[in-house]
Amino acid sequence: MEAIVIASKRSLLLFFIVIVSLFLSPNFTYVSAFNYTKRHRQVSSLRFERIQKHLNMINKPPVFTIQSPDGDVIDCVPKRKQPALDHPLLKHHKIQKAPKRMPRMMGKERSDDIKEDAANVLESAWQMWHVNGTRCPKGTVPIRRNTMNDVLRAKSLFDFGKKRRSIDLDRRSEKPDALGTNGHEHAIAYTETSSEIYGAKATINVWDPKIEEVNEFSLSQIWILSGSFVGPDLNSIEAGWQVSPELYGDNRPRLFTYWTSDSYQATGCYNLLCSGFIQTNNKIAIGAAISPLSSFKGNQFDITILIWKDPKAGNWWMGLGDNTLVGYWPAELFTHLADHATTVEWGGEVVNTRASGRHTTTQMGSGHFPDEGFGKASYFRNLEIVDSDNSLVPVRDVKIVAENIECYDIKSSYSNEWGTYFYYGGPGFNARCN
Repeated sequence: MEAIVIASKRSLLLFFIVIVSLFLSPNFTYVSAFNYTKRHRQVSSLRFERIQKHLNMINKPPVFTIQSPDGDVIDCVPKRKQPALDHPLLKHHKIQKAPKRMPRMMGKERSDDIKEDAANVLESAWQMWHVNGTRCPKGTVPIRRNTMNDVLRAKSLFDFGKKRRSIDLDRRSEKPDALGTNGHEHAIAYTETSSEIYGAKATINVWDPKIEEVNEFSLSQIWILSGSFVGPDLNSIEAGWQVSPELYGDNRPRLFTYWTSDSYQATGCYNLLCSGFIQTNNKIAIGAAISPLSSFKGNQFDITILIWKDPKAGNWWMGLGDNTLVGYWPAELFTHLADHATTVEWGGEVVNTRASGRHTTTQMGSGHFPDEGFGKASYFRNLEIVDSDNSLVPVRDVKIVAENIECYDIKSSYSNEWGTYFYYGGPGFNARCN
């Protein structure tokens, strides 16, 4: 993430490569884009009016607009006019420019355990709208513009931008490994500690998993959790990359955030689709497509995500790379997370609707099982948590779980170079997964 400003020649070359790759990619087809929107039902004038009113609320007037080569429109909105500040709890909120300090890094041992693999990792996967070199002016934040079609793909206006609850509150166990049903499947690693947690970090390589149905998704993320898994008060802060045709209208992997303070019932949303998350960076668009991507038996591109609680102001910050601040979730949004987290989860999640009467072919991660290893399977590496002293502590012991290992699996390990890491994912439907 460090090289945000690139030389003009390199910009032109990268722009050309991205444009060509868009048209050569098997994921970039006009047929697919049409399939994601053709099922819209007739819109009544009243519903149209309600949707347009909602769009006017979340699409703030820009001072500058950038057209991305993938079709996205990025609006540069004055920082103090962004959607977050419409939240009733944030009416008098003063935007925090930056936390007092980043979490301290503890010393790391180095070895040659997997140096050959590590040398093939090309870090700093970035965003597609950057390729023409245009950035939002100082004092503004880039926000992906939402359209009528985006809302119409959702089940309802209320559901737009929200995760459908993946847990049945009457059936969820107190254990974090008792994952939900309702069509959501996971392959995750998680902490089990009595100590208070104030953040987490990991590096994740980015792929473009295939999605079978428009209302299914595949994501890879960090969860910061506190509250009860069996009640309506679970607090969650989430960030990672996802492919969601319903949310974005295509099958490109995108940077995303999420939050909820009531077990995904009414509060919270993806990205900036409701008031809540306050963006401070003018070079990163949450919800924008990531490019380049990892390739099978080829180069691996990854992003590093850090989420932590500022000890002084109490807000939960999100960072990319080593020192790039994206923005924060104000402490006012939460109940349990207003204090600290109790659990961290890292891993993948998919939705399996069984629309064809069998398990979905929607892939998790790279679409390959973890046994295939580097260059083939998706990974999380260098898992760390933030302790009460605002220090990043390498995680040595994690538990892993997957509901259906014949469809999606996870394998963890440790090395001096990658710390605690794991490979995860799978193809979904296959001879053993139906």
